[in-house]
Amino acid sequence: MFIDEARIRIKAGDGGNGAMAFRREKFVPRGGPSGGDGGHGGDILMQSSLSHNTLVHFRFNPEHKSERGGHGLGSNMSGATGHPLVLKVPVGTLLYDDDTGDLVHDFAHPNDQIVIARGGRGGRGNQHFATSTHQAPREHELGRPGEARNYRLELRLLADAGLVGFPNVGKSTLISRLSAARPKIANYEFTTLEPNLGVVQIGEAPFERSFTVADIPGLIEGAHLGAGLGVQFLKHIERTSVLVHLIDVSDANSESGTARPDPVDDYNVITAELKAFDPALAAKPTILVAAKADVANPDKLKKLTAFAKRKKLPLFTISAVTGEGIEKLKYALADAVEAHRTIETTEPISEQPIKHKSAYPPPAPSAKTRKR
Repeated sequence: MFIDEARIRIKAGDGGNGAMAFRREKFVPRGGPSGGDGGHGGDILMQSSLSHNTLVHFRFNPEHKSERGGHGLGSNMSGATGHPLVLKVPVGTLLYDDDTGDLVHDFAHPNDQIVIARGGRGGRGNQHFATSTHQAPREHELGRPGEARNYRLELRLLADAGLVGFPNVGKSTLISRLSAARPKIANYEFTTLEPNLGVVQIGEAPFERSFTVADIPGLIEGAHLGAGLGVQFLKHIERTSVLVHLIDVSDANSESGTARPDPVDDYNVITAELKAFDPALAAKPTILVAAKADVANPDKLKKLTAFAKRKKLPLFTISAVTGEGIEKLKYALADAVEAHRTIETTEPISEQPIKHKSAYPPPAPSAKTRKR
């Protein structure tokens, strides 16, 4: 199940209370206060991981709480520190404060880790309140409560190239020929109901090149208003370097009424939907692909070729069924990705330092104490 949005509620561990105790031993003539400090509550951290590719583990488990700190004990013994809780998210996850809507962090790289809720500080025991004039203090501090936050998680796939186009133009078939991805393929509209991600490899080591391709479920006219599947999946190609616009130049689906007569109109409609979602998305470098060349309508192909030449857009004619033009398109995509790559994710994971920073500034100190 592909889940790309989730809301979570988190509560860091409370700090333990400081102890109120006095030293009473047989051969110690002078005792005194010996109450230990409470332990700090456990923090909650969030870390990006390549082992996860969906937020489904948050959709059905939205509440998370870390361990509280132990209370202080006598003989100046401090309470145990609460164990921190680490929440794993896929690379490409955006973390938003659900109360304010502000972006807290963008997990764009593997092993990126931040503190999203601090545990409460442990209270001080009565040993800290002894003075020369107050040698038997009975004051001790309560532990502070841990931070409680509401967050919204939004996953955006980190792909180098995104496949867009009308339903049933051959996007799923193409990604299955370019990579090892095996999406559902069938001869009807909206076969793809969730984005598919595939890794394309070219050449052999040590000259091997690779990039990722995302197959976005088909758009239709009026998608930005909610028609069809809407534009809910377009966020997954906002990080892409190149868009691959597939256009069906065949009449294979004319009997079912799904074939569109004008390939130029197909391009204009999809481009308008991209622009309505995000103008920057429509401005990305675009490669036109004339799909289903094995059963192409010559008039459609000729019209699309003239349009691509007029717009100065690269055009590739392919057939995902016969394999015609696939290799040529694959190398052209690799060159375009290298020229326009916006997010670099090829560094070894072991070389990337783990960041231990907090999403929020530390709270102001408090002077609450308890007397007995």
